Amino acid sequence: MGEFSKLFELFLAASLINNFVFTRFLGLCIFFGVSKKMETAVGMSVTFTAVMVISAALSWLIWTYAMVPLGLQFLKIVVFIGVVAAFVQASDTILRKISPGLYYKLGVYLALIATNCIILAVPLINAGEHYSFLESLAFGLGSGLGFALALIIMASIRERLELAQVPRPFRGTAMAFVTAALIALAFTGFSGLITL
Repeated sequence: MGEFSKLFELFLAASLINNFVFTRFLGLCIFFGVSKKMETAVGMSVTFTAVMVISAALSWLIWTYAMVPLGLQFLKIVVFIGVVAAFVQASDTILRKISPGLYYKLGVYLALIATNCIILAVPLINAGEHYSFLESLAFGLGSGLGFALALIIMASIRERLELAQVPRPFRGTAMAFVTAALIALAFTGFSGLITL
């Protein structure tokens, strides 16, 4: 029970309290680029979460069983980028075959996952905090679902804003920044809920 509650706290902290988008301001290029339509936001959320969880698991295995025993910790950024890029290439091919329409809507943002700071931050934090395998998975899943939550909230608001009477100087990107700031302010209400 103690281990499960710790994993749940880690998951909750990664998804809500320390949400990468609203508290650490990571992944903003994809956040603003893909949140214009709900369909693309949901597709990117699923892809992003899968990449985060699987890259966290693969990176943990490589870190624990190869890099630490061989004393190659200084190569962690290069190795983790390679792991993420390989998995993103695989997901790119799978998405092109399964859903070509969504693949073309995601466009360049799908390739940007490989070098996205959120994806790289997860294995780096896992290595730095010395998380176990299950803790790494919980952190990766929480981070992925936290990003998905942020993306879907933003997409739902931006779709409604297209029908609203917004003053001309605030239309488009300016209103997106104001909206993101207000959501980030709301997320500060979760701060202090769990301390790890």
